[in-house]
Amino acid sequence: MIVKEELLSQLRRIFNLNLYEVRIWTALLSRGVSTAGELSDIGNVPRSRTYDILESLEKRGFIILKLGKPIKFIALKPVEVVERSKKNVHRDAKDRVDRLEKLKGTDMLKELSTLYQQGIKYVEPSDFSGALRGRYNLYNHLDSLVRQAEDTITIVTTEEGLDRKLEALKASLQKAKKRGVKIRVAAPITKKNIKIAKDFAKFAEVRHFNSPRSRFTIIDGRQLMFMVLDDTKVHPNYDVGVWLNTDFFSSALERMFENTWKTATPLSKVALK
Repeated sequence: MIVKEELLSQLRRIFNLNLYEVRIWTALLSRGVSTAGELSDIGNVPRSRTYDILESLEKRGFIILKLGKPIKFIALKPVEVVERSKKNVHRDAKDRVDRLEKLKGTDMLKELSTLYQQGIKYVEPSDFSGALRGRYNLYNHLDSLVRQAEDTITIVTTEEGLDRKLEALKASLQKAKKRGVKIRVAAPITKKNIKIAKDFAKFAEVRHFNSPRSRFTIIDGRQLMFMVLDDTKVHPNYDVGVWLNTDFFSSALERMFENTWKTATPLSKVALK
């Protein structure tokens, strides 16, 4: 059975397998039960690597070892593999989160913080800038900025971006609101995202405006993060954002935004057609 390269590539991403692992696994699926030598030939994998790969797949719950000689391996139902993989992901994620939580208050974290504080003394505030690639990284950094906010958060986004920001930033924005941070959100409000806008309105002032189409966030009039590409024309993995720590530029942009904010329509007055 020949498996298309596109399917192999998708399986690698979904199940976090390397090329040899996915070849051996699909080869075994096509046979049901097979020996390591047969799988090596079918999957075009070096025999010297095959047993290690089969052992790895067995530990992860993709296959089981058949009793008897010669040694054979049995494929599990793909549905069962999916369920086992989900459990493994949850377990691994919990273990990693627990280890990270245990770092809080430890000497190791204090040492890392000391290193950072010492290094920061030699850096000009204007040097704090950078480019981020991939929407996952963008929202992780945005969430970090929101958690640092002390006075104001200004968010300007697109119709589609409103939904993404609620999902990624809701918890941190709610906490910021409790700290007394003033939160403003401006975006096109349509039938598609009116429910999202109302959810935002529980902890932010939301207004509707159509143009200019843009995506940026200003924190405390000091830190700015803006996206340089149209989110309707770029794949999430290739989305790009720029972060700047400069009150000169950030405060100037926020002052310009004030004029747009004054003309924007409050959510309570938005009339949807």
